[in-house]
Amino acid sequence: MYSVSDLKKGLKIEIDGEPYEVTEFQFVKPGKGQALYRCKIRNIINGGTVDRTYRASEKIDKANLEERDLVYSYKDGNNYVFMDENYEQVFVDGGVIGNQELFMVEDLECKVLFHNDRPIGVTLPNFIERTILDTEPGARGDTATNVMKAAKVEGGYEIQVPLFVNEGDIVRVDTRNGKYADRVSKR
Repeated sequence: MYSVSDLKKGLKIEIDGEPYEVTEFQFVKPGKGQALYRCKIRNIINGGTVDRTYRASEKIDKANLEERDLVYSYKDGNNYVFMDENYEQVFVDGGVIGNQELFMVEDLECKVLFHNDRPIGVTLPNFIERTILDTEPGARGDTATNVMKAAKVEGGYEIQVPLFVNEGDIVRVDTRNGKYADRVSKR
């Protein structure tokens, strides 16, 4: 259990069986009466934000969160199957993965966040490498500005790449924003 005086930005707490993260925090001491702690908290599972006010004497539950390193294995229907170092399978619902499914490839090492032994979040590596499957050739000499063109990479994801990138090149993609980072190698 946490005391309310332990509240700070980034602290993970549990309210009514749901994990929350403190996003904003403010200590308020009115002229009369007891000190108050106002905070905004974000539900880690669904992303909803709530404002809460606590008195100095209150206690808050710790969130039972655990983060484990797992390796993505394959997709089974709507579930994604991960393996740990003991080859134990962990099934993660497709809703937890969300838009990140475009970056999922076999043997990708990920961090999976568990709340009470239930997977609630997956964090991919910041950068992944993909081969360009389809793009139009760039025009020579058109380098005065950062001109970009569309390119389709493995997995069907489409990104904007510089003109010098061609089919067969391997590029690094930032999984946090889905954008081109740099070219790793030419074909």
